[in-house]
Amino acid sequence: MKKVAIIMGSDSDLPIVEKAVGILKSFEVPYEVHIYSAHRTPEEAREFSKKARENGFGCIIAAAGMAAHLAGAIAANTTLPVIGIPCKSSCLDGMDALLSTVMMPSGIPVATVAINGGANAALLAIEILAVYDTDLADKLQAKRAADTAAVLEKDRILKI
Repeated sequence: MKKVAIIMGSDSDLPIVEKAVGILKSFEVPYEVHIYSAHRTPEEAREFSKKARENGFGCIIAAAGMAAHLAGAIAANTTLPVIGIPCKSSCLDGMDALLSTVMMPSGIPVATVAINGGANAALLAIEILAVYDTDLADKLQAKRAADTAAVLEKDRILKI
């Protein structure tokens, strides 16, 4: 099975990244987590991205706030799918990060989830890997069925 890389621009993004890690663990998807900044460690981020495919990764999740150039910097150096998580900071409630992550130039796509959307980033990464992994696809289907059952149970017991 291919691994998922999770890159965060700062350790302050760890609470968001931990949500993604929890999902990946629950699906038994191998992963690595690193801190590489698009601005403070650009060479390390570039080298990681360039070698990600040969190092066994199937996609990369990049979490960053404020200017949030990390996902784009990663995507510029790999043809693997990159999923950006814009992280909320004290500035602009994360809208700056959302716009920086989603507004990529033509030819360098970054899939972008909601602000602080670590769980959905992990689920999207799993969906990408599941395209060629039927066991993983079955686990996703089972999760969806369980989620559906949980909502319907809440509806059943609703007393208003």
